[in-house]
Amino acid sequence: MYTTLNKKVVTKKDIVKALSRMGLKRGMIVEVHASLSSFGYVVGGAQAVVDALMEVITLEGTILMPYQMVENSEPSLWVNPEVSPEIYRLVRENMPAYNFLGSDSMGMGKINDNFRKRSNIVFSNHPQVSYMAWGQYAKALCNRQSLHFPLAQESPAARLYELKGCVLLMGCDYDKCTCMHLAEYRTECRPIVISGSKIESEGHEIWKKYLDLDIDSGIFNEVGKLMENKRMVAINQIGESKVRLFRADLAIDEATNYLEKHLPYDLYR
Repeated sequence: MYTTLNKKVVTKKDIVKALSRMGLKRGMIVEVHASLSSFGYVVGGAQAVVDALMEVITLEGTILMPYQMVENSEPSLWVNPEVSPEIYRLVRENMPAYNFLGSDSMGMGKINDNFRKRSNIVFSNHPQVSYMAWGQYAKALCNRQSLHFPLAQESPAARLYELKGCVLLMGCDYDKCTCMHLAEYRTECRPIVISGSKIESEGHEIWKKYLDLDIDSGIFNEVGKLMENKRMVAINQIGESKVRLFRADLAIDEATNYLEKHLPYDLYR
């Protein structure tokens, strides 16, 4: 491996070899969260990373990634930054409706954006926290996602759990692991909120309200430490990026157990 500009240089071949060594292989179902900048310098950029993932998994398996429209959400619930109440109505009235080809997926990164442009990508239909997938089980993962409580039992996260898929974190910490939110719904440990998004209905754009939980991924890093202590996580280094691979169902179960032991249920029941 070479270095340039004080950064390690990573090629597609390096990524393929490293992923194969840590247990990723043809036919697997895997939810991927990846940061391009974490690797150092990748020859070919995001395209090389996505090409490597597809080469290892192949169409016999499935790659799942979140495709989330952060802005297309209830403005009264926004944080970092918050917005003043006098513009809530302005946001609701002027937010563009969700369109899986045209909507911007803010803050998801270049690898996520490159993946969404590939052929044969299947999108789920939630206007805020949708998913996209490629491969044999793409439709099975994405064809049913409830508008209400969208990361609960009728979600790609739940299908990933049932299919005993895996999670691959490339330069990301556990708080980026979307499927682990399923544990919050299963334990009912969060307060219910009324959220909303702009959708298209019968040729018109409307603001649609729906129920959800006030989810918080802050505890997932603690869950991840427990998993690593129990040797549930395969860890490797690709360039400057720390890469982790683990079973999604085991991670969700671990998060569920953690939430049952550490959060004050009585406040929310």
